[in-house]
Amino acid sequence: MSDPRQFSRKGAAALGTIPRGETVASYESYESAQAAISSLAHTDFPVKEISIVGSDLRSVERVTGRLSYGRAAGAGAVSGAWLGLFLGLVLVIFNPETNLVLLGAAVLMGAAFGMLFGIVSYSITRRRQEYTSATLVVAGRYDLIVDGELANRARNLLDRAAEPGTE
Repeated sequence: MSDPRQFSRKGAAALGTIPRGETVASYESYESAQAAISSLAHTDFPVKEISIVGSDLRSVERVTGRLSYGRAAGAGAVSGAWLGLFLGLVLVIFNPETNLVLLGAAVLMGAAFGMLFGIVSYSITRRRQEYTSATLVVAGRYDLIVDGELANRARNLLDRAAEPGTE
């Protein structure tokens, strides 16, 4: 869970820098690094002093399907309907005497404009990209960085947690 203090001025400056300290362990997945921190947390280790640093970053784009006029129109209609619903609800909140038929009309008009916008934008970009995709950044290695004074303690606790038969 996030600490609200990390967004204060002092915390915001700290988030923009690479943490100093020693690497106490390296993992191939983020989930493994999280599990290691959880095991340290169970031993009352000051987890506030731990950072996870991802290295060997790669951009991964996964193709999710073929893009067509129908898909562009459908996606535009759905996003437009959501926008229409939001604007209709705002109208109802600020003017309670508004008929709920107006809310339905806002949803339909939003869907129509979204569909139109989806078709037009697909027509413009059709030659460049004829597929849908999701892009994310993935690290090849995740290092646990701990302040030098606590590094040996963290290593010992992680070694003990990795031994078979220990909790």
